[in-house]
Amino acid sequence: PQNPEATQIRALFDANLTPAKAAGELAYLARPASGGFERPYGWAWLLMLAAELERHEGQAWARALRPLAQAFADRFKAFLPKATYPIRTGTHYSTAFALALASEYAGEVGDHDLARLIETTARGWYLADAGAAAWEPSGDDFLSPTLVEAECLRRVLPAAEFRLWFAKFLPDAASRRPASLFTPASVSDRSDGKIAHLDGLNLSRAWCWRAIARTLALNDPARPVALASADEHLAAGLQHVAGDYMGEHWLATFALLALEA
Repeated sequence: PQNPEATQIRALFDANLTPAKAAGELAYLARPASGGFERPYGWAWLLMLAAELERHEGQAWARALRPLAQAFADRFKAFLPKATYPIRTGTHYSTAFALALASEYAGEVGDHDLARLIETTARGWYLADAGAAAWEPSGDDFLSPTLVEAECLRRVLPAAEFRLWFAKFLPDAASRRPASLFTPASVSDRSDGKIAHLDGLNLSRAWCWRAIARTLALNDPARPVALASADEHLAAGLQHVAGDYMGEHWLATFALLALEA
């Protein structure tokens, strides 16, 4: 609230987070051709925005967005029961990332049906996974398929159950293996929209490692390793949040996830 740009930000939100504009978005979603629009990445970020707005004073912005948020929550409820398989990618189609963000919304607004569906789906998709090979990164990843899966389960499982699962999923984490998960990605050209994704990968890994470490037992040898890796990835990514449009129009969102983890 004390940010020098706070007044401008509030004015921007006042102008754009209105019932009329939300109604326009709902009309677009109602088109027959829009059934899969922005699934699941855009769905998840809209719900994350709605969750954040619910935390702010006055809640005029939250009230304006609630019908749109409900529409996307309903889409998750319709989609997840028929989604037989997860999408294990490091880009926009990642189902683990979508479930992680949507679970935060469900908790914030008290949508217990959505929360239960997310937990059931995440368990069905990921709970049997063990010994992750972590064949990453791919050339345009901004998410770690391995770590975002772990972060998804961390959000929906009881802490004790998550710790048991994580010990099987990444049994050598305390020894910094697989090494790919502990090595910040190299970004050769930040003006290339796809290659610039790798700065986001560094930030999202920092987010996941920090969050995972917070849930591991204090005496778990993987905990300090996870925290150190989070710091390394954050240092690699944070300095490039601004500098080229290909990154700066979106990297701040992942930097914020990492800083608040």
